[in-house]
Amino acid sequence: MSGIAFLVPYEPEASSLKEILAPYPEVHVEFFQLNEHDQAIAKIIEQGYEIIVARAGTANRIRQSGLKLTLVELQIMHVDIIRAIEKAHMLGDKVAVVAYPPMMHGINSLMPYLNLSFQQYLVDSSDAGLEDTVLRAARDGANAIVGGGLICQAAEKNNLPSVYIATGREAVLQALQEALRLKEAIDAEKVKRRLFSAILDYVHDGILTVDCEQKITSINLRAQQLLNTTPLLAAGQPIGKFWPGLSLSELIRTRQEELNKLVQIKGQKLICNKVPLLANGKLNGALVTFQEIASIQRAEAHIRKEMYNKGHVARKTFSDIAGKSASLLRTITLAKEFAATSSNILIVGETGTGKEVFAQSIHNHSVRQPGPFVAVNCAALPAQILESELFGYVGGAFTGANKEGKPGLFELAHGGTIFLDEISEMDYTNQSRLLRVLQERSVMRLGSDRVIAIDVRVIAATNKDLKSLVRSQKFREDLFFRLNVLKLELPPLRERTQDIEQLISHFAAQLAPYRSLAFDAAALRTLERHSWPGNIRELQNTIERLMASCQSDTVRAADIEGVLEKWDSDIAAEANHASLPASPLPAPRGSFFDEEIAAISAALYAAKGNLTEAAQALGINRTTLWRKMKRLGLQINNGVVEKC
Repeated sequence: MSGIAFLVPYEPEASSLKEILAPYPEVHVEFFQLNEHDQAIAKIIEQGYEIIVARAGTANRIRQSGLKLTLVELQIMHVDIIRAIEKAHMLGDKVAVVAYPPMMHGINSLMPYLNLSFQQYLVDSSDAGLEDTVLRAARDGANAIVGGGLICQAAEKNNLPSVYIATGREAVLQALQEALRLKEAIDAEKVKRRLFSAILDYVHDGILTVDCEQKITSINLRAQQLLNTTPLLAAGQPIGKFWPGLSLSELIRTRQEELNKLVQIKGQKLICNKVPLLANGKLNGALVTFQEIASIQRAEAHIRKEMYNKGHVARKTFSDIAGKSASLLRTITLAKEFAATSSNILIVGETGTGKEVFAQSIHNHSVRQPGPFVAVNCAALPAQILESELFGYVGGAFTGANKEGKPGLFELAHGGTIFLDEISEMDYTNQSRLLRVLQERSVMRLGSDRVIAIDVRVIAATNKDLKSLVRSQKFREDLFFRLNVLKLELPPLRERTQDIEQLISHFAAQLAPYRSLAFDAAALRTLERHSWPGNIRELQNTIERLMASCQSDTVRAADIEGVLEKWDSDIAAEANHASLPASPLPAPRGSFFDEEIAAISAALYAAKGNLTEAAQALGINRTTLWRKMKRLGLQINNGVVEKC
């Protein structure tokens, strides 16, 4: 904040001022010898004082120096002059007052009321001829001189008695009050300037202002960086000194703004805006703002990324999973335990069992919940596109690539979770790249040599037997072990039919909250007997069809049969061609056969190829058995159960 200093060239007065100003510790009194005027002012400025209080002579010299200081002139009151004249009459009978005109203003009007005689000698503000004026007074018969420090000094030099016009307490306090008011105003203005400067320095645009002569009046931090200067070096300098190609002459002449102009400085391309600064219709200069095109492009890329990331949000939680069967509750409990870890998770389940719902719920139940949830279906994109989507690319990495490049989904998932659905469909090349990402915890964009560190949890999902794919060399074994750290198996709907009624209510409320459908007992039994090869997704579709087609508010078995997919009859037709007696498959050899294949083979052998009896022995229905045989690649050929 600004400080106040009293400059005094007369030592007795300096002592008097210090006594008067003692209650104001923030005010400094500086005594200086008359021949050390310049050094005294330099010292005051160095100490940070901006408001100077001085008598007329000292104030005049400061003004003439051109220094940008706030001056308060310490006025000499008439009573102070009268006191000095009274003292001078004790030294001589002819008193001459040598002073600056402002000091003597109005004193003549008091003379008729005073029993004092003196002669006035006025000097100008340049201090030139002070000594000559004193000598002239002496020639006129004066034998005592009254005046300021320089005048008394000139009198003493010529052996003339002199009396210094001391500043009275009233004048000192009056000057102090004016200085304090100025200090308050200056400090308030400083706060405003600093706040405004902080705002300007924070923005990414370069901002500067010039006066009507195109000289810089202010410049923010970004403009300083672009023009390679500082406020101290730039202030008051022509803008052309730092930016030769920028001309504001036309704008100052026409007062017409120029917006979004492409300009160049030191090899950098900029977008520049020029605006006239008008106040009360008067032109005060111009405002220039500019920004690097490269910066604009980076900002655009960031905005696009942020907009892209808005879609990467997990909206499902465990509370969205409807059902209360023991198998489902066990699965939810296990999933919550997995969520508390940072390990990779492999979710295994048939189509439509809700693998992504579980993945989102795990993410939202984990410490990564504030981060992004990025989902990608590995079967939905060709291998090359999947590679660029997962790992990103730099500009020009391949034909048709975005010139600015593009961050990959792993980058966008930083700090969160990436969900790789249908991981079994990923090609071998991308499997290798994915393995490296999991090992190194970093990615390298296509066409780049720069490694980008990432912090991402991977949840993969599949409806296929990855072990079989590993055995057939369609899936990397090392990647399988990287993904299969924690394994979550989702139960199919046919194994938790007791959840169907709750799922019906859940989907009905979502699909048509305005309509209430009731299911009679026969309808519920029909739904529970259905094999649900499409699982929960198929049930949801069924409820949606019922909402659209059912004429009554009560759903009956006939309504259900009318909208169910005809899976059972189709499979039964195929099964009729394969009802030959069967013999069991050989006992498991190595890792080619698993326990499920052996169990199905044994059941078919015992049932002599009868699918219905084999299904009953296994505790499943005929449709489920046939579907399992197709999934595992089993067929009955000439009475033998074998792999297709």
